Amino acid sequence: MSARRNLAVSGALAGGFSSILGLADWLRRRTLRAAHRPALTCDDVTWTYGELWDRIERLSAVLAAQGVKQGDRVGYLGFDDPMFLVCQFATARLGAIFVPLNFRLTGPELAFIINDAGLHLLLAGPEHQGIIDGVRRDISCSRFLSASRDAEGWPSALALMVDCGSIPAQVKTEPEDVAALMYTSGTTGHPKGAMLTHHNFWSQNLNVLLTKDLTSDDVTLGFVPLFHVGGMLTVTLPTLLAGGHVILLRGFDAGAVLNAIARYRVSLTFAVPAMLLFMSQHPDFESADLSSLRLMSVGGAPMPEPLLRVYQARSIPLHQGYGMTETSATISFLHSGRAADKLGSCGTPGMLTDICLKDGAGQRITQAHAKGEICVRSSNVMKGYWNNPAASAAAFDEEGWFRTGDVGYVDDEGFLYLCDRIRDVIITGGENVYPAEVESVLYEYPAVAQCAVVGAPDEKWGERVVAVVVPKSNASVTLEELRNFAETKLARYKLPRELLLLENLPRNAAGKVLKASIREQLRQ
Repeated sequence: MSARRNLAVSGALAGGFSSILGLADWLRRRTLRAAHRPALTCDDVTWTYGELWDRIERLSAVLAAQGVKQGDRVGYLGFDDPMFLVCQFATARLGAIFVPLNFRLTGPELAFIINDAGLHLLLAGPEHQGIIDGVRRDISCSRFLSASRDAEGWPSALALMVDCGSIPAQVKTEPEDVAALMYTSGTTGHPKGAMLTHHNFWSQNLNVLLTKDLTSDDVTLGFVPLFHVGGMLTVTLPTLLAGGHVILLRGFDAGAVLNAIARYRVSLTFAVPAMLLFMSQHPDFESADLSSLRLMSVGGAPMPEPLLRVYQARSIPLHQGYGMTETSATISFLHSGRAADKLGSCGTPGMLTDICLKDGAGQRITQAHAKGEICVRSSNVMKGYWNNPAASAAAFDEEGWFRTGDVGYVDDEGFLYLCDRIRDVIITGGENVYPAEVESVLYEYPAVAQCAVVGAPDEKWGERVVAVVVPKSNASVTLEELRNFAETKLARYKLPRELLLLENLPRNAAGKVLKASIREQLRQ
């Protein structure tokens, strides 16, 4: 596909300039500056910015021919693929709302989200079309396209893009227009669609650019699922805004990641701690050429200190962060230069973000080291939850602060420390136990490969501390051994009273441990 339209003319049709650029407009402006530069590589195929934008324009023509108009919802279901990004920007170009779907969900779970979002059109990869076919009678979506080849009931978007006809004018969007519905994992009840606006995306990208010093010379590697804010918004979209080169893997494989870093001379990437753990356990980890990395960004879960030490031993800078779907991924950053003297911290707020701590009565906590709920106020905080005014209202307090549901504290320098989710805190004998603290200690035990700590009902103590452990290969773990190891580092009420051994911890697509699933298993 070759570019057929003058981008400057295209921009003139899009409307006037705004200091807050819409999702499609900033990529168009970036393409004006660097149409010849590499934008995206996947499966050894590289697209320049000009080639990427040409595909975006063509798909926007296809979507418009399918009746998509401003405000309509367009879904994408499939493994990570360049078409994900083409669909996202083509949807934004029409002023429509992008809805990325978790490819690990079941048919009924997908049906709920599709109906809740009110999708007008769904673009799906070949591996997931059968799942949708199984629930088509239960969903309201009326238009279906294949992200690759033709299939029964799934016309190929690629084929339609070849003969798409005239390209529609780009729709002007306002900063507070919704750009995407990002559905939360739904660990309790049904998932909720966080409404992320064009302003949210713009602010998140700037937060990352300013904090990670991204430039057009950066080569970033993506392997965290793009339907998750971590995969989409921590390196991928900010890299495109900066004019850099995104290398996209279709999924996570520890060996493939190590190989890609060396092959493409990757300068920056993002991973969750579980992925870093699997990489460190790969036989090629010690010999892999990782010298091009200037930064590895880490988020999605607390970073265990022993794992941090493994990467420090290889002189790999780790930039830790804390965020969530409702904040477009980012709340705070901990620069690699402070990792050693701020162990356990998730850093300070992003340049465009404010945080405060509040107690149970909603009063601000001003003293250092006092725990409270982390609250956020920023231009990258969501507009609210789609079709859920009650949940939207509950998510913000009277002063307009977003309530994260996370417990934390700040030290004397203002560095934030995350204790745990409010719902994950274990109350045993009237004492609060923060699972992340116990997990960090248990990870130091030589036989532990993975672990999680949860609470289980207890007639005597209200709740008891349960350690859920995946032992290392050919290793064994007993409750007595764990307690003996941890008793010099933890108060006795924090020690596990029960041990559950598993072959793998249940995780969602972002690598987060599904503690609600573990607690349910313990109740059975």
